[in-house]
Amino acid sequence: MLLKTDINIIKKFGLIVLFGHCFTGMAHANSIDCTQPKHASQKQYCSKTLDEPREKLDNLFLTAQLITDAPVRLLIDTQTLWYNRIQQCKNLDCFKQQFELRHEDLNIYTSMNQSLTQHFLKFENGHFAASPVHLKVHQLTKDRIKIEGIAYRNPNNRVETQTIPFLAYTTPNQKTEITDNENDCNYTFNYSKALLSVQTTQKGCERFSGIYRLYD
Repeated sequence: MLLKTDINIIKKFGLIVLFGHCFTGMAHANSIDCTQPKHASQKQYCSKTLDEPREKLDNLFLTAQLITDAPVRLLIDTQTLWYNRIQQCKNLDCFKQQFELRHEDLNIYTSMNQSLTQHFLKFENGHFAASPVHLKVHQLTKDRIKIEGIAYRNPNNRVETQTIPFLAYTTPNQKTEITDNENDCNYTFNYSKALLSVQTTQKGCERFSGIYRLYD
């Protein structure tokens, strides 16, 4: 007959084994698969030259999933967007740069409080937008809200032209009429339970207009 202490030890051991299986499964599921590189871009980011940043990315992504207070689905979907983006690279410098940018993103997810931030990704016809856009609505204080975003362009562009920034400050009572200070564009934000609709009538400001999915 097992003693109570023996039963507790068995339970703890079982949890450790279970966690180990989950940890291994997550690591395998989210690592960059370089077992059989096929297309040209995959052969590039699977090359030995990028072994170190690739391993670092795998470790950071797994760590972020385990400790961030951001939605895990957001991490997975932004990883998918990053994966699609890096496949557009045409030279080694572009690949290295995209690894560095993703490292920075994952460090932010693990080091900063995400509990007061709503994340939105742009969708078109039920899929990620062809030109990805990420908006974040931060509750800075009870009466102050910061909205920032980033619209992604071709990763082969110069660093300063690879993305378009978005930055606005508002209050809970003025969350619908938003002015992007970065580009002097005016938008109307309409929030629903799971979606955000962003509209503008200004030419040259259409990049951030569209339908966004809320991650919570």
